[in-house]
Amino acid sequence: MKKKISTVLLASFMLLTACSSNSSDTSSTTTPSGGAASTSKEITVWAWDKNFNIAAMNLAKDAYSKDHPDVKINVVEYAQDDIIQKMNTGLNSGSKSGLPNVVLIEDYRAQSFLKTYPDAFADMSASIKASDFAEYKLGPTSLNGKQYGVPFDSGVTGLYVRRDYLEQAGYKVDDLKNIDWQKFIEVGKAVKAKTGKDLLTQDPNDLGLVRMMIQSAGAWYLKSDGTTPDLKDNAVLKEAFETYKEIMNANIVKINSDWNSFLAGFNSGAVASVPTGNWITPSIKSQADQSGKWAVVPFPKLKNTASSVNASNLGGSSWYVLNSTGKDTAADFLGKTLGSDVNLYQKLVTDVGVVGTYKPAAQGEAYTKADDFFGGQKVISDFATWTAQIPKVNYGLHTYAIEDILKVEMQNFLKGKDIAKVFSDAQSQAESQLK
Repeated sequence: MKKKISTVLLASFMLLTACSSNSSDTSSTTTPSGGAASTSKEITVWAWDKNFNIAAMNLAKDAYSKDHPDVKINVVEYAQDDIIQKMNTGLNSGSKSGLPNVVLIEDYRAQSFLKTYPDAFADMSASIKASDFAEYKLGPTSLNGKQYGVPFDSGVTGLYVRRDYLEQAGYKVDDLKNIDWQKFIEVGKAVKAKTGKDLLTQDPNDLGLVRMMIQSAGAWYLKSDGTTPDLKDNAVLKEAFETYKEIMNANIVKINSDWNSFLAGFNSGAVASVPTGNWITPSIKSQADQSGKWAVVPFPKLKNTASSVNASNLGGSSWYVLNSTGKDTAADFLGKTLGSDVNLYQKLVTDVGVVGTYKPAAQGEAYTKADDFFGGQKVISDFATWTAQIPKVNYGLHTYAIEDILKVEMQNFLKGKDIAKVFSDAQSQAESQLK
């Protein structure tokens, strides 16, 4: 990691989380071209994941077309890394030719694009009411007092639990509500002793759990400026590392090495809980024979950090309009659909499984409906409530570059390296690499 990495290149680093599905490079059947529209009445949208983001955008397209039949909206699917590469290449050249009018950008990467290309994106402050969206989404989607992104999906986390395994160990679902990680470990040991099941499945090379832990306390890898590494004296990150090691050493973890083995861990019934983002719900529900056996409770918090709450986030993306021909039509399209349409958000829940961050939608029928799979729990309503509690942080420019450093140091820490040395070395590496 001796090579210094420019801000522009950092925007292209890839470390995909589950909610940022890396789909193949294919276009929807109605979109022969991925280029920017030549007229104000034709716009092109780029996104990834045909079953989630593309499906959601097509619902928005259908809703808008009812009142705007003269506007042609091309929805094009690319893999996320291809979008990043194409955006960087085009914007670096100084020309927006061949780029879309609307693009989906992961929240962890948004500040890199906004700061690296300050004139590339349209100010959406007049097109949406920013205060109508979850507070934590406004940090990554705004810059210098202007709202550029239209916040989209919530990566709000929850603790999915197997109620049958808990009951065998002498616990009820209520016993796991609003707990800290030490209580989580205690329950895990009891479950393992009584049922032989591990409490969770983890890939030691994936820092998603650490990421969720620190955001629950309003902390991140960077200082509030979004650029300065904050590792050596970061007490929240230190507790997260120590807590992660406690979990890994408690004999309650089924180790996995990739996405498929992660899914297999809970789909097979081998683990009793899944602490992660709400986007895992369809995967949990894919096993119909487990209906009624699952519940979802708030995400655990850090025990020794007063600012930590029982809510956090993992992943999530937002929509941006480029300053190019068609930007007014694109802004109007987003403003009247994903920026304000409560009924559309109901369909996003029922048809796609998207938990949005548009607060007025949370009172709709789709959000308040009981889910039989989860024993009649109003899961979407709970996620909407927890979304409002997620601490706001500045993800800044270097999330993935710093995680590349921390992944190595986590392995060193698990093998016995002193915690102070871990973060001292990580800080030095980050400062050297990110100059």
